[in-house]
Amino acid sequence: MKKIVNLTPHSISFIDENGNIIRIVETSGDVARLTTKTVVTGEYDGIPVTETEYGEITGLPDPTPDTIFVVSSLIAQRVPERDDVFIPNESVRDNAGRIIGCRSLGRIWLFFRGATYLHVAPLFFSLYIIFL
Repeated sequence: MKKIVNLTPHSISFIDENGNIIRIVETSGDVARLTTKTVVTGEYDGIPVTETEYGEITGLPDPTPDTIFVVSSLIAQRVPERDDVFIPNESVRDNAGRIIGCRSLGRIWLFFRGATYLHVAPLFFSLYIIFL
């Protein structure tokens, strides 16, 4: 059985279809994050408009045998080539709409795993030309 390391700041409750908690995975104490820089780009009716630039990942260990890492969607999107990185998926909410858990471990879907921009750009360019 693989070890599950929760690199989010919260414990994760996995809940079945009947509302029963299957398992709780406590936070590891380490959190995988993206460095960010926020830039003010304008104003709308007195409210600042900003853009956030995402940088490097911090706190995500290198692959470890028999271990999977649970991270935020933002982190998982940055490392699609990693088969050991998962997200809490299929949120379960209480009557007030608060997330109380999830149903599964999820993966970020890719056109095909390990794809890079250089792999898929010619395909999308070809589709663009076809539909002009």
